[in-house]
Amino acid sequence: MSRRSLIKSGYAGAIAMTAGTTGALAQTGGDQTGDATPEEDWREITPALTAYIAGGASHEVPAAIRERGRLHVLDTLASIIACHSLEAAQLGRKYAAAMSPGGESPILGSRQTASPIDAVFASAMTAHAAEINDFIPSAYVQPGPAIVPTALETARQHKRSGKEFVGAVIAGYEIAGRLPKAIGTRNLYYAGLANHGIAPTFGAAAAAAAMMRLTPNEVDHMLAYCAQQASGSWQWLLDVRHIEKAFVFGGMGARNGLQAAMMAQLGFTGVPASFDNENGWFRWRAFQGEGKDHASLVEGLHERYEMSLAAMKRYPVGGPTQPAVRALLDLRQTVRPEAVERIVVAMPGEAATFERANMPALNIPYLAAIIMLDGRLDFVDAQSLSRQENDEAARGFAQKVTVVRDEAQEMGEGEDRTESARVTVSLKDGSQQERYIAYVPGFPTHPLAKPEVEEKARELVEPVLGKAKANRLIGLCDELDDAQSVDAVVDLMRFEAT
Repeated sequence: MSRRSLIKSGYAGAIAMTAGTTGALAQTGGDQTGDATPEEDWREITPALTAYIAGGASHEVPAAIRERGRLHVLDTLASIIACHSLEAAQLGRKYAAAMSPGGESPILGSRQTASPIDAVFASAMTAHAAEINDFIPSAYVQPGPAIVPTALETARQHKRSGKEFVGAVIAGYEIAGRLPKAIGTRNLYYAGLANHGIAPTFGAAAAAAAMMRLTPNEVDHMLAYCAQQASGSWQWLLDVRHIEKAFVFGGMGARNGLQAAMMAQLGFTGVPASFDNENGWFRWRAFQGEGKDHASLVEGLHERYEMSLAAMKRYPVGGPTQPAVRALLDLRQTVRPEAVERIVVAMPGEAATFERANMPALNIPYLAAIIMLDGRLDFVDAQSLSRQENDEAARGFAQKVTVVRDEAQEMGEGEDRTESARVTVSLKDGSQQERYIAYVPGFPTHPLAKPEVEEKARELVEPVLGKAKANRLIGLCDELDDAQSVDAVVDLMRFEAT
């Protein structure tokens, strides 16, 4: 009997035992597995997957990918510093303090401490308290908020080197980026599951496992507990205050991932080889639609890197709104707000979402209003629900802005996804001005260069910690591969929260 048959038959037997009789199964026509996965689509995943995660801290990684890894660490830590005073960050710390007042693990962006799980939860909530952290557009995942704090805390706890820490981060991004695409992003959507919550759970767990030096067998059990906690609803799109969203995108994945790794380390066992079981989560019947590619989860490991597909946000707004913001900032140099009759923003995809978004950083009419009225885009105002709701001048100007879908800007099937926008300003004198932005640097097709990432970090960190500490953070991240520990980074991330 093949390994696959053993996995399947063993699981079916367990179902029968739980039901108390095999007759119940017989009455429903078998083992209740649903439609079988076609033979040609099946490949054993577990051995390669668990071996990769277990060795995540020590893999040989190309220098260019390691540099991107260090830059994504910098980008995430800068986000934590900039967001430390926002509501989601405050609530994350409040929760951690209530749950584990005697804990000793540092909560980044504060001087507070908590248990390891509660500390990374609060740190991850802080990292995604605003729309400024990184993302993997091909997977619809924002990996940094959950993965970087989890890897940093486990590196601190287990006294790992900076090089090992960076390796663990890269491994976490690899799993978080590959998983939704292996299942099929559309399959996840139709199942009502948000990639943004599921992938960070597995990514954070992978990073923690690498730092904790779990064995492949322990990683196998860890994955079973990740699957049990794989959750997240698309209702985050309805969130107004960016708190539930910070939970789904950041805190939940960090908490669940670290918890799964710690459970496996302590001896918890789960369904073995669950990623190969036709009745397991990864191969579940709801994920059998078009787009799944199970083998892609492990194919090309050490050859193709999700880190090269990760993007950064140049402006403190959502990814799809970046080109419109760039165009509006350019136009504002020559256009006065009182001269504007109307503005039309044409963009690919679900344009209506960004015309009616509840969140300020995703609402293009609001962003257009404050850019035109202020002559700039401020980090605080870009996140300000209060201003969006109460600034009468901004509300009035926003009514002049229409967002429309432009199919001509959309990519073809199989082409690299990018973001673009065409902004047309009609003036009261009858003239028009237009800007077309094909992309904003930061997307995988046109990544931010190292000096640009460092410039963004300075813009976020200096207002909070000052120029000297901003430069210190940049230097520490740049030198991580030569650092004996991550303690200096953790120390810099500890400061009085406001």
